[in-house]
Parts: sequence; C-alpha cells; structure tokens
Amino acid sequence: MAKISKEDDVFLKALGKRIRDIRKEKGLTQVDLGDLIDMEKPNINRIEKGGTNPTVLTLKKICAALGITLDHLLSGIHKNE
Repeated sequence: MAKISKEDDVFLKALGKRIRDIRKEKGLTQVDLGDLIDMEKPNINRIEKGGTNPTVLTLKKICAALGITLDHLLSGIHKNE
C-alpha cells in the first residue's frame, strides 16, 4: 500500500470527523450506520478515524443513510483542518 501524503491524511481525518459528527447529530451509533450501509462497525470506525480512504460509492451509501448529499458532507471539510 502506498503511503499517503500528510495533506491527504489531514483530509481523511477531517472527512472522518465530519461523518462522525453528522452520525451523532442524527442519533446513530456506528453499529446503526453500519447496519444501514451493510458494513461492519470496525470499518465505520476506521473511516471515522481517517484510517482508510473510503470509495466514492461508500461515501454515497453513508450520505444516503445519513440523509445528506455528498456536497453537504464535503462542504464541511476545510482545507486547513
């Protein structure tokens, strides 16, 4: 596996935090979200910690489960986070 840049690592962590924050706002646990998108809790945890680079299809499923658009998800991520 190729190493990711520091900038990409920062982005993935900010993306994960955004997903976690929205999930919590919706009153969902990681297990709840996993059930909605057919994904195990450890995988949700890795995404939320920025430890993996989710595919665009995974992000689409997460957004659908959270009732948001991909634009909304990404709009909350700032370049300098």
